[in-house]
Amino acid sequence: MKQEHCYIQNSLSCMEGVKTIPLFAGIELAYLSLTGGDSFSIQHKEAFHIMAINYCKSGRIGWKMESGNYVYLGAGDFSVHMMNLCANSEINLPNENYEGISIYIDLQEFTSNPPNLLLGTEITGTTLYEKLCKNDTLISVAGNEQTDAIFRFFFNQPQNVQLPYQKIKVLELLVYLYNAEKLSNQCVTEYQAEQIELIRQIHEQLLNRLEKRITIEELSKQYLMNPTTMKALFKSVYGTSIAAHMKEHRMRKAAKMLLESDMSIGEIAFSVGYDNQSKFSTAFKDFFQMLPKEYRKKR
Repeated sequence: MKQEHCYIQNSLSCMEGVKTIPLFAGIELAYLSLTGGDSFSIQHKEAFHIMAINYCKSGRIGWKMESGNYVYLGAGDFSVHMMNLCANSEINLPNENYEGISIYIDLQEFTSNPPNLLLGTEITGTTLYEKLCKNDTLISVAGNEQTDAIFRFFFNQPQNVQLPYQKIKVLELLVYLYNAEKLSNQCVTEYQAEQIELIRQIHEQLLNRLEKRITIEELSKQYLMNPTTMKALFKSVYGTSIAAHMKEHRMRKAAKMLLESDMSIGEIAFSVGYDNQSKFSTAFKDFFQMLPKEYRKKR
């Protein structure tokens, strides 16, 4: 890759859980497996000639755009944007984990030295920019059967054929993006930083008071936010409804207590917001496919 592109590899490689692989002249692949609940930053120069394609395999990732607003990707989603849009960006993992890939394309180098299989086609750095990134927008697309078929081959391939698969699938992806209709109209929704901060505060309050059943209406009054807006923002950030998200946290905390404490099942049920042991046992079985007393036997 060109020397000016090396800062991308260097900025990623210094992060734990990141592996970068050069594929073609001007094209680099990065595998990301990130954990933790705190935000962190990736700093790089404003790369006006480098395009990034990000795919979320699992978990959830959000980052603060140059505008100061936030965007999020969930499992199966992918995005396309120029690197100058996320220079000095702040990244956060709402659900404390993210696994995915990023593909970085130096459009100038790609145009000058295209992969052999694309020689003679209209797919160049210039045409990709014109089709996907001309107006400095970030395109975010929900996965579909065709994109899932492309992206899944980047994972779990035998080591001796992994590199050929990676190269073939990157080229297939570029052909797909070039031929896809109306991708440039699928711009991701950006959320104001103030709204995201309120949603994070709501999330933290709910997690810190799992024993309480706080209603949407109570939260709406406390944070002066319309209930419909609150529910939509929460799902955009955390990927599920408030109820589903909190149920998962309640069940995981209960499971931990069953294994690590001598509290009765009734006491555990109360501590995670259930005043009825029978309802708790039903919810626990629905989540873990076994009753709490059966789960406790795993100790």
